[in-house]
This record gives sequence, structure tokens and C-alpha cells, in this order.
Amino acid sequence: MDHFLRKVSSTLGRKSILRIIAIGAASSGLLYLNNNPNSKATVRLSTTAPLREHLAFQGHPSFVSSYNWEFGNFPLFLSRADPTPAIDNNIANEAPVAVGDGGKPCCGCLGKDFIANAAAKVAPAVVNLSVQRDFYGFATGRSRCSGTIIDADGTILTCAHGLVDSQVRQLTTHVRVDVTLQDGRTFEGTVVNADFHSDIAIVKIKSKTPLPTAKLGSSSKLRPGDWVIAMGCPLTLQNTVTAGIVSGVDRKSSDLGLGGMRREYLQTDCAINAGNSGGPLVNIDGEIIGVNIMKVAAADGLSFSIPIDSVSKIIEHFKKRGRVIRPWLGLKMLDLNELIIAQLKERDDKFPDIEKGILVPMVTPGSPGDRAGFRPGDVVIEFDGKPVERIKEIIDIMDDRIGKALDVVVKRANNEVVKLSVIPEEANPDM
Repeated sequence: MDHFLRKVSSTLGRKSILRIIAIGAASSGLLYLNNNPNSKATVRLSTTAPLREHLAFQGHPSFVSSYNWEFGNFPLFLSRADPTPAIDNNIANEAPVAVGDGGKPCCGCLGKDFIANAAAKVAPAVVNLSVQRDFYGFATGRSRCSGTIIDADGTILTCAHGLVDSQVRQLTTHVRVDVTLQDGRTFEGTVVNADFHSDIAIVKIKSKTPLPTAKLGSSSKLRPGDWVIAMGCPLTLQNTVTAGIVSGVDRKSSDLGLGGMRREYLQTDCAINAGNSGGPLVNIDGEIIGVNIMKVAAADGLSFSIPIDSVSKIIEHFKKRGRVIRPWLGLKMLDLNELIIAQLKERDDKFPDIEKGILVPMVTPGSPGDRAGFRPGDVVIEFDGKPVERIKEIIDIMDDRIGKALDVVVKRANNEVVKLSVIPEEANPDM
């Protein structure tokens, strides 16, 4: 280094060196020294655009065009080193700041208060529900759960098990439901609808003053790793907020060892406890994307919610018929993918040549599917004239169509194509 400085001093002189250092200091620039003995000694100074423009204005146009400025016989190379990136003209007036500071976060960024802001949108509409339990006229305690006001007319979305006798599974419409809002107001609610299978219920309250509401979002595009927020009143602790991520989507009831008809859940690692049931699961946009229902007691970070897309369909059934109608075929079904198909073909070379479809491994004797002619091993490739590859598609196509024939195309061993006609029956609600 000393050798280089002596070499530079002898070439430039002290004033030129001071001038280079002054320019670098004024622009927060970076100074690069080249002391290769086989080449001419050079100094490279990285500086900012405003300073280059100023120097050009002072009579050094070559500085801007070539970024090469010579002090006597000593070359000085300058390059752009702007401390801030270029800003799109369309957003030049919107400085990226944290949401909590009252501005918009930068594109693709989450502000430091993104959880608090999302929770604040829903919190006023989250309520605490309390129901008096009795047994043949004797009070046995209170059942508590959470809920969310989803309509200004006083419609509250909650869970059924907080309002239903777990032993006789009867709707406690004759029992008063005490509803407490975050702002301290209390109301007497009425149970309007309840679906035991999905564990969804609707409570109604009447208010002469405006009620806060929360917006329903969509759960169809959720992915593992997405941020979510659980809200409710665990252990009577009102206005409790916990956060986590989506751990799994389309978690089947059979995965949890739950019998009966197929149900699907969102799995999260949000902390929920007794009293959280019925409360909202919220995305970072402050929209309800699920209803918290249960947790695994013997484990941490295993909580489950009903996807809001399923809840929305249940609400539509409530409005249309006052209850949920579920068609039943009596078929056990399995979604197929390329890997499962390849494995099945390895085990049985007679397995049909397909790229997608739904396998029927079991048919319930005496069921609509059995009467229609389904056989174990059939692969459903069309349902009601539409190609299908997932069980959910069949459920969506059937909707609430009871007693109406649906055309089905299946493939069997040795690529035999068979057309069937099945008439769904209404499922037993206790299944």
C-alpha cells in the first residue's frame, strides 16, 4: 500500500490525490486501487449519479459519458454507485413504508404490523357465545364458544358442538344463547340452523344499532406455508389472537381417524383451546378463510378448521332448504395420480390404461352405487357428462341432487368401458 501511494504521489502530486479523496468522500463513493506491477497504476472511484451530473455541469462532460476522468497523467475511472434503486415512475409518489406507519407496504412485502392489521379488520365482529347446559331441568354448567358476525342483520357463524347437546345431539333452540361483542354489548341470540355433520351453526341476534361484520374470503387457493390468524375467546379470554401458518390443506377426516362421511379440514399450527371453536381463521387480508373447530389434545401445533368455501355452501343450503342435503352413492373412492396408477399397473397388468380418474375400491352392498352396477376396481372417468379426476369434483357436481339419475362412465380391467346410471339418495345425517 505504501509503495502504491508513493507511486501515485510521484505521478499525480498531492493536490490531485486530495481532490480524488474529496470527491469520494462527498459522494459516499468507493475507491478502488490497482497496483499491478505489470500495468499502469490506476484509481477507480465509484460515485453517485447526482455528483457525476454536478461535475459534468462544472465543465467535465467526459466524466458523464465515459466515467473516465484523468488527473494529469493519472487515469481515474468512475462508475455509478447509487445508494437507492431506480423507482418506477408509476409508483414514484408512493414511498415503501410499513403498514403500521400509515402507508402502503412495498410491493411483495409484508409490513411489520401485517398480523395486527388483519386482526383489527375482523376483531370487532368476533363474539363470545355462552349457552346454559341442563339435564332434565337441572343446570349442569355452561358451554362456551366463539363466533363471527357475517351479516349486518345479526347473522353469526359459529360451530354446532358449542350449541348442541353432545349426548342427544339436539339443537338447544329453547335455551338462551348469550352473545357478547368485543365492544362490551350483550345480546340474546337464537339458534337458527345447525349441521351436525359439518359442525357448522348459525345464530341470530337483533340490534337497533349497527353491528360490525367480517368479510368471507376464499380457501381454494390456500397453500401450506401461508400465514393465518386464529381469533376467538379461549377459556373465556375474549379478544384473543394467535398466528401461525397453514400446515396442510384438504386434510381428510379419515386422516384424523374420524368415521362417517368424508369431511375436509385446513390444518394449521395456530394455538387454539377450549372456547376457540367457532371462531374465525383469518388470512393476512383480514378475510375469514376458515372456522376453527378442533385441535389434537395430545400434541402441539395441530389445529383444524373448516374451509370457508365448504362453509359458504352450507350457508347456501341453510338459506335454500333450512338444512344441508348430502347425496349418497355408497362408494368408497380414491383420487388417482400418475404414481398411484403406475403402481397399480405394476401389481395388475389388467388395470385399465388411464392418465387420471377416481378409483372405486369398495361398493356398499344395497347402496345406490351397488344397484347402479358399480364394481370394486372401477375407475370413474366421467360423471354427469364431465371428465373428472378428483372426488371433490363429483361432490360438487352432485350438489343437492337427490333422486335424479346421473350418467357415469367407468373403465374396468382390460380397458373395458362401461356406462352406468346412478340415482343418489340422501345421506343419513348420523352417518
